[in-house]
Amino acid sequence: MSADLNIILPEIILALFAMLALIVAVYTGKDRLAPAMTWITAGVLVLLAVWVGFTGEGDRAAFGGMFIDDAFARFAKVTLLLSAAAVLVMGQEYMERRNILRFEYPVLVALAVVGMMMMVSAGDLMALYMGLELQSLSLYVVASLRRDSVRSTEAGLKYFVLGALSSGMLLYGASLVYGFSGTTLFAGIVAAAGDSGHAPIGLLFGIVFMLAGLAFKVSAVPFHMWTPDVYEGAPTPITAFFATAPKVAAMGLFARVMHDAFGGVVADWQQIVALLSILSMFLGAIAAIGQTNIKRLMAYSSIAHMGYALIGLAAGTEQGVGAMLTYLAIYVTMNVGTFAFILSMQRDGEPVTDIAALNLYARAEPARALAMLILLFSLAGVPPMLGFFAKLGVWQAGLAADMVWLVALSAVASAIGAYYYLRIVFYMYFGSEGAQVETGRSPVLWALLMVPAAAMILGIVNLFGIDGMAQAAAASLVN
Repeated sequence: MSADLNIILPEIILALFAMLALIVAVYTGKDRLAPAMTWITAGVLVLLAVWVGFTGEGDRAAFGGMFIDDAFARFAKVTLLLSAAAVLVMGQEYMERRNILRFEYPVLVALAVVGMMMMVSAGDLMALYMGLELQSLSLYVVASLRRDSVRSTEAGLKYFVLGALSSGMLLYGASLVYGFSGTTLFAGIVAAAGDSGHAPIGLLFGIVFMLAGLAFKVSAVPFHMWTPDVYEGAPTPITAFFATAPKVAAMGLFARVMHDAFGGVVADWQQIVALLSILSMFLGAIAAIGQTNIKRLMAYSSIAHMGYALIGLAAGTEQGVGAMLTYLAIYVTMNVGTFAFILSMQRDGEPVTDIAALNLYARAEPARALAMLILLFSLAGVPPMLGFFAKLGVWQAGLAADMVWLVALSAVASAIGAYYYLRIVFYMYFGSEGAQVETGRSPVLWALLMVPAAAMILGIVNLFGIDGMAQAAAASLVN
């Protein structure tokens, strides 16, 4: 038992911290403590990321295989811990200035991260569901944190209703898988499925329902309908959180389930994942063209990017999973910088999300405009930005898996999607005269805009070694 507890020690510490912070805040200063709690929580997340990244080694299992600690889980955990910390820090001043910073916010984020860490380490259907629901319940609340806003309340309600539907589908699929295999452990399921390459019909139905539930969590089409409304309705710092850490956790869980539980029947789920990828890429690219709200645009952008990341998973290989992890790490970095810019957009002290407000922005703020240009080019996949190499990695994995048609279609979708990123650049540099957006002077937002933008250029040398770490993580999962 002590060995098992030692393996899950980071999760235990974060959960205890969240509960202790909640008790302290309730019995002392409540919302007056929120700014300090936000910074402390971010610090704890960074320390845990360092701990997980530098102390973990080898593959270990706890509680009879229900919890798995391997290089794949550690890579995903470090990525989501750092992104959650960055989002907490970047949104603190924004929320405090608008009187929506509650002491519950950092606590809920911490509990959501515990669920995410559980998701990427799940080795059992029950552990999977526990982690997924802990994350989801926390996110339902933070989506509607602005209680006096109809849009925020609507966002939380839509996310809750559709999330409950997806959880039901996931559970139904899990029950079918359990009924066929007689076990909830991934190791038992993959043994029951065999290695013939094709699953029995009973198990296939379970896989399809589980895929539908997981696709909702990654905003894959046709289970994407909640994303634009929730991104637009939630406060911008919370939208930034939705666009980063939960995406890494959900994609990590997706890969974990597909390879650990259904690794022997890759051919059966490969085509379903490829279809989800195509639909997500094209809907995200086309639907974003007509958007005027930058938060809704980023919602469709996230749908498209999850489609590109799914190419790596659809490949069904170690190279594909490594490319997917590299893609997610770069995507999260780009999103942190982009949302730092969006958070700084204001006029007369009020937040602005209209893209047209960026007309001739480069004249007033050339440095910020250049940083945003780099991030937008990277999101579009324009070489030599880091975003191009992220796409190149999943394309190479797709080609190696003889999925030329999928790579070709993704290149078309990428060309279509480049339009709406370049449209923002056009507004900033060549737009018409009019009321311009202002940007605050927060040093935190400035740093979180400039550092990711610089990384998109400097990372082209060796991708900061992320690709090597991602491939090592993939090797521990696909075996």
